[in-house]
Amino acid sequence: MADKRIPSDLFNMVKKKTGKSVSESDIKNLANGVTPATAQSEQQLRQLIKQVSSLVNVPVSEQTTKEIIDAVKGSKNLGSLEGLMKMLTKKK
Repeated sequence: MADKRIPSDLFNMVKKKTGKSVSESDIKNLANGVTPATAQSEQQLRQLIKQVSSLVNVPVSEQTTKEIIDAVKGSKNLGSLEGLMKMLTKKK
C-alpha cells in the first residue's frame, strides 16, 4: 500500500480483537506484500486473510472470508494500511 507507516495503536487493536500479540516485524512483513492491487484481487485477498489468520492463530470461516473480501472490494478507503485496518476492525 502507498503508506507503509503502521498506526501506533495497531498492535493493541490486534491483541484486543484476537487475544494474541503480534510483533511489529510480523505486521511489517505482511504490509510489505500488500499493494493497491491486492484489494482488487480475490485470490490475493484470500491469501492475505490466510496469512493474518495464521499469524494470530485464529481460524477464519469461508463465510467470514467472503464477507471480508466483499467489504474490501466495495471500500474506497484502502489507499493505506491504516485505511484497511480501520475497515477491518469495524467488522465483527
